[in-house]
Amino acid sequence: MIVNKRIGLLVLLRESVSTLLLLAAWDFVVVILYQLFHQEWMEIPNLPLTLIGSALALFMSVRNNTAYARWWEGRTLWGAVTNDSRSFGRQVCTILGGRKDLVRAMAAYPHALRLALGEIDASADVKRLLSPQMAANIEGWTNQPNGILLQLGKGVTEEAIKLGIDGALHGQIDRMLSDLANAQGGLERIRKTPLPIQYSGLPRFLANVFCIVLPLSAVQTLGWLTPLGSSLVGLLFIVLDKTGADLQEPFTNSPHALPMEAMARTIETDLLQSIGEIPFPPVQPKNGVLP
Repeated sequence: MIVNKRIGLLVLLRESVSTLLLLAAWDFVVVILYQLFHQEWMEIPNLPLTLIGSALALFMSVRNNTAYARWWEGRTLWGAVTNDSRSFGRQVCTILGGRKDLVRAMAAYPHALRLALGEIDASADVKRLLSPQMAANIEGWTNQPNGILLQLGKGVTEEAIKLGIDGALHGQIDRMLSDLANAQGGLERIRKTPLPIQYSGLPRFLANVFCIVLPLSAVQTLGWLTPLGSSLVGLLFIVLDKTGADLQEPFTNSPHALPMEAMARTIETDLLQSIGEIPFPPVQPKNGVLP
């Protein structure tokens, strides 16, 4: 996630410059054909293109709102994972006698979750936090975050029986594991359910077609200034499409994705400090991007 606005602007410009150059090149071709070779077939009326542009802008706005809703829901669910993980660690320390293997397993959980959701290998973080017994128990699991929750549930039950803890308190702790499973299910739903093709592929196709046709209409009015005006308007539509494409997949390895590594490390830090261990240093932004 981009956290430095100045560097973020440079990232956006770098991602858009190739598109801008392509648009400008096409606009130059159109204006030269029209101005020097008098290709009258290029005289497309302005009104149809204006109506198409307005409809396209409205369509892309709806699509981008949908994409941002996916991104924000992912961030909200990660917030729930953070809160429930902290609460679980606190209750393990105050009710279950502070079993360190359970707290460390909970610290490993968000790393396993980001490994299951994203495209970056976090297995080293999971391995260094899990006890050898728990690591052996979840080895080979297709869904390792769910396997860790199962091991945590078994450990809580074992400790509750050992300490003679009241069933209501036991249920309260176990309910946090259920809440974590619910949040994980929401994140997996976002990860495994892409936007329909009408929202993901169609806007890009229509934006490209619009940018190709746009200078054919603008050249009558703008003349030699067509590459300036048409390229900027076309770039606006391309950037709108790219914005939606960046936000619709919040777990990818890109500057616009959620900072899952930083969030997982924050959870790890809070939990390890609760049992008196020294955590790894927090994740720092790299070139203005928080991973």
